[in-house]
Amino acid sequence: MAEKAKVPKGAKAAPVEEIQAVPPRLKERYRTEVASALMRRFGYGNPFKVPKLVKVVINMGLGEAVSNPKVIDTAVEELMAITGQRPIVTRAKRSEAGFRLRKGMSIGLKVTLRGDRMYEFMDRFLNAALPRIRDFRGLSPDSFDGRGNYNLGIKEQLIFPEIRYDKVDMVRGMDIAIQTTASTDEEARALLEHLGFPFRR
Repeated sequence: MAEKAKVPKGAKAAPVEEIQAVPPRLKERYRTEVASALMRRFGYGNPFKVPKLVKVVINMGLGEAVSNPKVIDTAVEELMAITGQRPIVTRAKRSEAGFRLRKGMSIGLKVTLRGDRMYEFMDRFLNAALPRIRDFRGLSPDSFDGRGNYNLGIKEQLIFPEIRYDKVDMVRGMDIAIQTTASTDEEARALLEHLGFPFRR
C-alpha cells in the first residue's frame, strides 16, 4: 500500500485547487465575441448599453388535458428533459362551456429560463434541435415584437435530442419567447444573429 507523501516540518502543504464551473459555451461567446462586435456595429459609448439576453420563456399548450389529465404528467417530464427545469402548470382563468373548460383546470405548462440554464438551452436549441427540423429553411425574421423581443413556434418536441421516440405518446408543439435588453428590433436581430440564429434572408 502506497504511503502518503510527507510534508517537511514547517512547510505548508500545497493548496488544493478549487474546481470552477465552466460557463456555458454560448455565454462565453457572448462575452468574448458578440458584445464587442455589437459595440463596433452600433457605436455604443457604454458597454452596459450592449443588448443581451434576459430570459427565455417556453409555453406548451395542452388543451387535451381537459379530457385526459394524465397528459400533464407526461408533458412535464418532456419539458423537464428539454429545459433542465421543472415547469409550472398554467390554469384556465375562466370557464368556457363550449370547450368543457372550467376555471382553474390545467391547460398548459410554462418554463422561464435565466442565466446559465438559458444559455445552455439556447445552445442546444440552435445546434442540436433546429438542424433536426425537416426541410428547415431558417427562422422567420418577421417575428420580432417591435420592442427587441423574438417569438417562435415549434411544431413538435421530437426535434430535441433529449426526447426519446419510444416514450412519446403524442406530438406536442411549444412557443418560445426570447426577451432581450435591445431597444429596437434591428439591435435584437443583430444580437441573435451573432449568437448563431439562422434567419431566412
